[in-house]
Amino acid sequence: MSKPKSSIKFFKNISNSINSLLEKNLNKLKIDNLIKIAKSNKIFLSIVALVILSLSYLSIPNIYNQSEISEELKKDIFKKLNLKINLSQRLDYKFFPRPHFTSKDSSIIFNQKKILETKNIKIYVSLENLFSLKNMKITKIIIEDANFNLNVNNHDFFTKFLDNNFVENNVIIKNSNIFFRNINNEVLFINKILRASYFYDSKELKNIFYSENEIFNLPYSLEIFNDKNEKKLYSKLNIDLLKLQIKNDHFYNNRIKTGSSEVIFNKIKSIVKYKLGENNLEFNYFDKKDEPNFLYKGNLNFKPFYSSINGISEDFNLSHLLSNNGIFSQILKTELLNNKNIDFKLDLKADRVQYSDNFVNLFLNFKIKEGLIDFDKTFISWKDYANFETLNSLIYVKNGQLVLDGSLKINLISHNKIFQYLLTPKKFRKKIKQIDLNFNYNFDQKVIDIKDIRIDGKLSKDVNRVINNISLKNDALKNKVYLKRLLNEAISNYSG
Repeated sequence: MSKPKSSIKFFKNISNSINSLLEKNLNKLKIDNLIKIAKSNKIFLSIVALVILSLSYLSIPNIYNQSEISEELKKDIFKKLNLKINLSQRLDYKFFPRPHFTSKDSSIIFNQKKILETKNIKIYVSLENLFSLKNMKITKIIIEDANFNLNVNNHDFFTKFLDNNFVENNVIIKNSNIFFRNINNEVLFINKILRASYFYDSKELKNIFYSENEIFNLPYSLEIFNDKNEKKLYSKLNIDLLKLQIKNDHFYNNRIKTGSSEVIFNKIKSIVKYKLGENNLEFNYFDKKDEPNFLYKGNLNFKPFYSSINGISEDFNLSHLLSNNGIFSQILKTELLNNKNIDFKLDLKADRVQYSDNFVNLFLNFKIKEGLIDFDKTFISWKDYANFETLNSLIYVKNGQLVLDGSLKINLISHNKIFQYLLTPKKFRKKIKQIDLNFNYNFDQKVIDIKDIRIDGKLSKDVNRVINNISLKNDALKNKVYLKRLLNEAISNYSG
């Protein structure tokens, strides 16, 4: 590698001369000599010379060969951070506000695959040793506007990167995206990184990864550190919008990894214990450590991808499913789950519905298969008055809004109790055994479009005319009054 030795020698001589001049004049800065020195302008000249020398020193990297700088930086990054990075052959060097190189069209290789492409990587170097290309110290790397492409083979890039030495080198990621893909290279979801950083905590004596992100329009933060002594990876996830925090301890010493998570949702704590094998994940979810009365059991297979979750609960909050702003609705709106490679089934049994004394014995049957999402054969009871079952259901997105289409079968166990609850006049109380109907529910507008109502197998035009469009409010009491009035109107038209 060719070096401009004569130029470096020249700058060193100037530096030594100026340093000697400053030393002599600063020693003379006594009260009696201040006026004389000021008149002689030596201080002013020394400052000017010092500024010129400093700027000249900071500009030294510009005289190096660009491809040689690129190669040396790549070697140093790989040596210190075990990061294989491809930099552009021509680097842009600036010394304001701190000396740094900028590389365009760069990439990162992990597990022999290109996982990152970016238009902008900044590599900051120390003010020391700018005379020597080989001895320049990298202090910080900033990756901006990058796209990470991850899958099941390299999803652990961010955690494995924690094993490096960040005592002298920080890595920052800004305004970037993570595209998580399946084996067919199809995008499953996109995670936006607002700002992330790898740094060494001198007080805790550990490397930390902290990231502020957004997924499915939901902001969250994530903190991770690796305890190599205990072979434990610690993480903390915060989703302030949902009042949700998850603290996780992941033990990776054995072939089958184990772990436990503490979930805090709206100040209520619950526990998850899991086992992670090469191709599957098993977990148990409890509502609390001692005397748990709420339990999910799940199994997720990765190759091929299939998952099933079974849950038992004393009560279940249906608003998590029906809310248009909930994470469930937001995920479905992305249509990422409408993927033929996803095979998912959730079975949940609950004794009652939270915040409602009327609805009990819920059996929720949710599945994703061959790109279709449905709630077929979901059961719920209205006290001992009636049973409801969904059939031929389908969840989809139309004009950016989430919609559930389906059929509903209602078996009336006690029509007399229903009439009493609705305060239906006795002259309209006809015996009814079963009601069948088709419905369309818009999650965003909270509107139910009901049609093809059949009472005991017969289509009633008068009832269909009355009940065709139900608009729900946010106020439960208003909904109760509204539905009672509407149902009594339909009953009177049927009986009349």
